[in-house]
Amino acid sequence: MAVGHPAGAGGTAARDPVSLADVDAAGRRIAHVVRRTPLLGSGELSRRVGAPVLLKAENLQVTGSFKARGASNVLAQLDEERLRAGVVAASAGNHAQGVAFAASRFGARAVLLMPAGAPLAKIAAVRGYGGEVRLVEGGYDEAQAAAAEAAEREGMTLVHAFDDPRVVAGQGTVGLEIAREAPEVRLLVVPLGGGGLATGVAIAAKALLPGVRVIGVQSAACAPYPPSLAAHRPIGARSANTICDGIAVKQPGRLTLPLVERHLDGVVTVTDDQVAQAMVLLLERAKLVVEGAGAVGVAAIMHGLVEAPGEGSVCTILSGGNVDAALLQECIRLGETAAGRRMVLATVVPDRPGALAGLLGVVAERGANVLGVEHLRDGMDLHVRETAIQLVLETRGREHGREVVAAVEAEGFSVRLEH
Repeated sequence: MAVGHPAGAGGTAARDPVSLADVDAAGRRIAHVVRRTPLLGSGELSRRVGAPVLLKAENLQVTGSFKARGASNVLAQLDEERLRAGVVAASAGNHAQGVAFAASRFGARAVLLMPAGAPLAKIAAVRGYGGEVRLVEGGYDEAQAAAAEAAEREGMTLVHAFDDPRVVAGQGTVGLEIAREAPEVRLLVVPLGGGGLATGVAIAAKALLPGVRVIGVQSAACAPYPPSLAAHRPIGARSANTICDGIAVKQPGRLTLPLVERHLDGVVTVTDDQVAQAMVLLLERAKLVVEGAGAVGVAAIMHGLVEAPGEGSVCTILSGGNVDAALLQECIRLGETAAGRRMVLATVVPDRPGALAGLLGVVAERGANVLGVEHLRDGMDLHVRETAIQLVLETRGREHGREVVAAVEAEGFSVRLEH
């Protein structure tokens, strides 16, 4: 799904609360704290879209995501008194890590309100940076409300994940680096959650790269921006249930919604299946571990949801790489299934010695890899001399899978594909 609108609609850069000068100042302010991440070429994606594709590897940033930039820009501007009082933030993980990291560099106490269901790896990382974690039932929005209450009650500075000009300017330094290192970029594809990264990048890139288009990408499972842009007011998403937890923000920001409307050229959405396929491609072809939120741009490019420019290159931002090993394994399974490289085949064989071996022999002859075998005898309408077999197979793709099924059926086995 895509929503487009003319760049500049709704206002002019002169009225923006964040300017190129703000982003440039943020870049100088945080240069000693964060990392200048690499721009990596992707031959596979370039082949698919017919234009050079670059990957801005913010998954290799300190703390594993771009969030350290905005957080560091905020803390760098606090005086000693505010630093001593401490900072507080709400986050599903990456912003919390960024704030905890920045606080450790600037000598401040950091309290992080995180959803109770946040990935364990991200909670552990926040604590590893010295942050004090308080878990909140619910999602990001509930954690944000709790963070605002804690800031008021304990006299701490609230560091918002996206709805703060200082945060937007800090995230915009990603766009500065892209513009200065790859002036040929004509299309930027950026993950869009709350909007801090997308708007900061757009403000910087559009000031420095004439004719560049910026497209935001949301998870289809949590995409408040398309209806909000259409209505010109914030409209919340009903759910945040997605593998893209880093951008699962149900309500656009008061600051960022007008900036998205003004500076982005459109918003597209991607499914979890598409994102999982992108994560697998990045693992296999780029040797990069990227979380769901960080892979949405690649998913949009892979599935033809953005149009390549007539000239120049495409760049997408891999916004983070903080993903639990267990979730990564599940995403790999999901991605391989969506790409037709993993299939579950059920059939019935005679309950006699050698029958299963015969079935497996047919599968092996066709070059499929058997990942799992399960006998199913209970709760099924089977003859006393029959047993149901479920095979989990790894194939080279959909066409190869069809060949395996045809070969099994040719040997007299009935086949049912499980989903």
